[in-house]
This record gives sequence, C-alpha cells and structure tokens, in this order.
Amino acid sequence: MTHGVRTDVHSPHLDGDRDWRDTATRYALLPLRIFLGVTFIYAGIDKLTDSAFMKDAGAGSIGDMMRAVRDSSVIPALVDMSLESPVAFGYAIAFGELAVGIGTLIGLLTRLAALGGALISLSLWLTVSWAAEPYYYGNDLPYLMAWTPLLLAGAPLLSADAALRSRRRRRVGSYR
Repeated sequence: MTHGVRTDVHSPHLDGDRDWRDTATRYALLPLRIFLGVTFIYAGIDKLTDSAFMKDAGAGSIGDMMRAVRDSSVIPALVDMSLESPVAFGYAIAFGELAVGIGTLIGLLTRLAALGGALISLSLWLTVSWAAEPYYYGNDLPYLMAWTPLLLAGAPLLSADAALRSRRRRRVGSYR
C-alpha cells in the first residue's frame, strides 16, 4: 500500500457533489466572524452610551480604570499616554471597536479589520488584563488569538470582500 501526501487544495468534488465536511470547511470562519463582529460593535456602542465611562474620573470612568491598571500593566508608558487625555482615548477605543466590528461583520477589508481587532486586544491584554491570574482569566488574550484566523484568511465567503473580488474577476475576464 502506498501512502502519499495530498497536494490538492480544493475539494475533490468538482461536479458540485460536496459532503457536509466540505461545506463545514468552507464556512468554518463565519461563526467566528459573526461573534467577533457583533461583540466589538456591542463593546463600542456600550462605551459610547455609558455616560460614566467617558469621564476623566469617577466610578466606572475610563480615567479611573486606566489609573487602576497602570502599575500592573506590562507597558505603563502606554497607560500614561492614555492618561494624558483619557476621554479622547476612550473615544478612540470605542470608535476603533465599532470600525473593527462593522468591517468584520460585513466582511469589508476583513484582514485590516482583524489587524485592528488584534491590536486593540493586544493593547488591552498588555495593559488592562495583564495582571489577571491565572493568565487565562483575562479575556483579552483569547480575543487576540481569535483574531488570528481572520487576519490570515480574511473573509472568503458571504462578505463584501468576496463580492468585490468576484466583481473584479468578472470585469478583468470581460477585457480579455
């Protein structure tokens, strides 16, 4: 019996006869995209609509939260930078989360949105949740890891990126 390495990258079912595994593989990133998109949209809206959050000081404010995590952060200089204008930093995070969430959910510039989501998660992990012990109690690290597949693969199906790619192919094909 001969063993070999499978070198084809597409389904062996060229006639459209796909089994459930092929379908599951094609749509595997969709639940992750929906979850991250909805979660980041919700997080951005939650920050923008929370009157206590967008303040320099006070219970539940971005300023007090950043002051509380400053000494436990792995990058205190990053926290100090945010403390120069905590409200502006809060708005930047909220609008960043909205942009990342919308881009991810509709699949528009998905890799760029995933990079933005990964950078937001990385910065929050290194500042806000760094001191969580054990480390897996902090939620920002799992979010950082969850962005990685979308950063690598983008949104190949059911996305604005896929529709634009298909449109470009049709346009290029008609010029030949």
